[in-house]
Amino acid sequence: MPGAHKVTIVETLPPRPGRRRRAREWAMTPLHPDGVFTGAIPTGMPYRLRVEWDNATQETEDAYAFGLLLGDFDLHLISHGEHQDLYRVLGAHVMEVEGVRGVRFAVWAPNASRVSVVGNFNQWDGRRHTMRLRHEHGIWELFIPRLGAGETYKFEIVDRQGHLLPLKADPLAFAAELSPATASVVVATTDFEWSDDDWMQTRGTRQDIAAPISIYEIHAGSWRHADGKTVNWDELTATLLPYVIETGFSHIELMPIMEYPFGGSWGYQPLGLFAPSARFGAPDAFARFVNACHRAGIGIILDWVPAHFPTDPHGLARFDGSALYEHLDPREGYHPDWNTLIYNIGRREVSGFLIASALFWLHQYHIDGLRVDAVASMLYRDYSRKADAWIPNIHGGRENLESIAFLRHLNATVAVRSPGAIMVAEESTAWPGVTRAVSEGGLGFSFKWNMGWMHDTLDYMGHDPIHRRFHHDEMTFGLLYGFSEHFILPLSHDEVVHGKGSLIRRMPGDTWQKHANLRAYLAFMWGHPGKKLLFMGGEFAQPEEWSHETQLSWHGLDTVEGGGVRRLVSDLNRLYRAHAALHRSDSRAEDFSWLIGDDRENSVFAWIRQTEGAPTIMVVCNMTPVPRHDYRIGVPHDGTWQEILNTDSSVYGGSNVGNYGAVRTSPLPAHGRDHSLSLSLPPLGSLFFRHETGTGPIGKGN
Repeated sequence: MPGAHKVTIVETLPPRPGRRRRAREWAMTPLHPDGVFTGAIPTGMPYRLRVEWDNATQETEDAYAFGLLLGDFDLHLISHGEHQDLYRVLGAHVMEVEGVRGVRFAVWAPNASRVSVVGNFNQWDGRRHTMRLRHEHGIWELFIPRLGAGETYKFEIVDRQGHLLPLKADPLAFAAELSPATASVVVATTDFEWSDDDWMQTRGTRQDIAAPISIYEIHAGSWRHADGKTVNWDELTATLLPYVIETGFSHIELMPIMEYPFGGSWGYQPLGLFAPSARFGAPDAFARFVNACHRAGIGIILDWVPAHFPTDPHGLARFDGSALYEHLDPREGYHPDWNTLIYNIGRREVSGFLIASALFWLHQYHIDGLRVDAVASMLYRDYSRKADAWIPNIHGGRENLESIAFLRHLNATVAVRSPGAIMVAEESTAWPGVTRAVSEGGLGFSFKWNMGWMHDTLDYMGHDPIHRRFHHDEMTFGLLYGFSEHFILPLSHDEVVHGKGSLIRRMPGDTWQKHANLRAYLAFMWGHPGKKLLFMGGEFAQPEEWSHETQLSWHGLDTVEGGGVRRLVSDLNRLYRAHAALHRSDSRAEDFSWLIGDDRENSVFAWIRQTEGAPTIMVVCNMTPVPRHDYRIGVPHDGTWQEILNTDSSVYGGSNVGNYGAVRTSPLPAHGRDHSLSLSLPPLGSLFFRHETGTGPIGKGN
């Protein structure tokens, strides 16, 4: 007891009515001026310690009077990377042991020579609460009596060579101090009372490949501010949730909210893979937010980062003095693009740590899906590296076999442990079978971001319309592979940062043309096969490039142009949800057919979406500012086609060029069809048409 003047052993007597005998006491003998005390008591006698400090007297149980608490089976599973509920074993857990309330701490640090728990409760003195080592497994544990929720703590670690390391945060902490402070925080283990049973029982259908999934991607710290400050989860529940419902999205995707030290990383360099960031409130508040979203029918997807982690000294880097979580060789363990360290996923304890993190969010917080960041960087050993800066796999190739095995194991585990949850890959290459089942040799993801579609179509839209005929294939190329995976079409945060400008600023022309271009493009996207994702601000044509430090430019909603784009997105979501042809057949090539895919001179595109038992939908896009009247298109069904959406409508800020709500076919062959329509195509406009009785095959002459 460093710094103590006197330590007394006090016998602990069990409560008994009418007891008269007083507890016995033994004064301990000081052996060393640094605070070593010794004393003998009868074997097996329960006792407390009375410690006299400069300004206080403390009475508490002795942490070392309690036995080891972690079970052998738990330790076995941890060592083999198979403890899928790792968060129930490691970390800090409030519990009662032998009738005494306290906190059990446990941490993996196999190459340390000493590990201590430090905090305000022991003046951050590593000599006070040295942990016990379970030698075979490299796990250190200690139960500290009379601690509870709210305590801040870290681990003081001495490496094999006797060097004292920087204090380390708990890798499995459930909460942390508000940045820039870095200590872990003990959280009570009481379970949140969920009331989202209806959602949880039906989310598998709501998130199926045939479901209308439309995702609103947000950065929680900059969506909206209150009094110049970031809003918390309860405030987001009151503001974000009704906004998302009104705008018609089915899901909210949160950029990483796991605890991260550097705000400028937007959360993509997390260190607390089991802790919701303190920036937005307490863990229970996050649970309330998710519960409220589910009760309103909105799903929650989290961005999750298993590819790399930052080098902050309080984090995982050289955690016990060795390359524990990362690779030792920088050719495998250092990421040059992000100045981060790469997880050694081939080490089973590390793989188990990451899979347990994924399951933690899916189980503890009822999260509906994880979007796995930077999958491409995991799949290729030479990703973003020079020829001499990477190590081939055991076969001499560039594929990262350990990561492939990890991703398959991750997705197979989630499928079993969290039925109905989805796994989404941010994968930017042509790796085959990303969304193919693991049993069929694929990676097992539910969906994949279609990064190629995003880059190609945004490049096309950035060209002046007079030049678009030279880039026509950029809008059609995505359909050559559009059914090879289960795709999400993303207009994500990455496309409105780093000097790229906002979506509206990437559109050419004057103010009217910019907004017309954006409206036509969004309708092109919503009519195109694939689930939808739109980053916040895009739904009302935010003029400024996104910054994580400021809120969105909400005044844009009050303008004719911005308000019109927001109304259009709401209507697109409504149509997408209402018409099975627009979502049920997102992964079925036979339910899509080009009507016009080669009119590069006029920059016109037209296609059919159709599914059994539902009205046929036709989408027509004119990507020039020239209105085209009497434009003839061959169609698969005779009769009347209702114009159900026109991006040039005045309600969206357009010029009202259209087809007066409906148009009938003529028996004039066109484009290989027996019947055709004569349409008026608005300038920089997209049209949706519905044929009520057209539910059969998309063959010629139907």
